[in-house]
Amino acid sequence: MRLSTIMGWLVVVAGFYFGLSYLINGSGVAAGFGIVDPDGYYVVKGVRDLAYALTALILLLMNQRRALGWVVLADAIIPIGDCLAVITHGGTVAHALAVHGSAAVLVLITAGLLLRDTAPARSEPAPSR
Repeated sequence: MRLSTIMGWLVVVAGFYFGLSYLINGSGVAAGFGIVDPDGYYVVKGVRDLAYALTALILLLMNQRRALGWVVLADAIIPIGDCLAVITHGGTVAHALAVHGSAAVLVLITAGLLLRDTAPARSEPAPSR
């Protein structure tokens, strides 16, 4: 197996590990992250959103629309998770749905359009003689 493949899998596993760790034991993991000031959350969220935007930009500029469609579909979990976070941490359902729910719908529509536009062409049977 190539070193680049191994390192790629390491990125995937680390992302799942850290993401799930924050969901399961957020306050415990946050202490290990090193941010004491609650305003540090804004930096973390900003970096996350910039990384997502750069990933999408790279795929768009490389004309990798199908890959972009799959990435956008996978990343629909971001606004869905944000919506649930608002609802379960003191925000109103109306605000959560208006801001994050609508974003999730837009992201899912975008993913669907990208995947539909780039679906492999179906081969038509050759005309019989």
